[in-house]
Amino acid sequence: MRLRSSAAEHTLAVRLPGGLAPEMVTVSAKKGARLAVVADLWNSEHDSHYEWEVAFSPADVDMMSVRAVFEADGELVIHVRRKSVVEGLPLPTIHTPV
Repeated sequence: MRLRSSAAEHTLAVRLPGGLAPEMVTVSAKKGARLAVVADLWNSEHDSHYEWEVAFSPADVDMMSVRAVFEADGELVIHVRRKSVVEGLPLPTIHTPV
């Protein structure tokens, strides 16, 4: 998963493997300004589960603004609006559970 940050928003993007449909992807906001992304390829037994957790600084983002778009080419793009530009806030961290 790639992260791009601008003054207005954080954008997360990942190209998902062929065969994954939008209904196979779950994006959920979690307590503490965290975002969970899970993608499961139901009809495959191998390399079929993908998962990320993104942690933001609570002072940095508006979690009510999360918007996910599943592009036709298989790329999942998630937009998270920033509250305001505050110097010194840490960048979001992306964790891939094992």
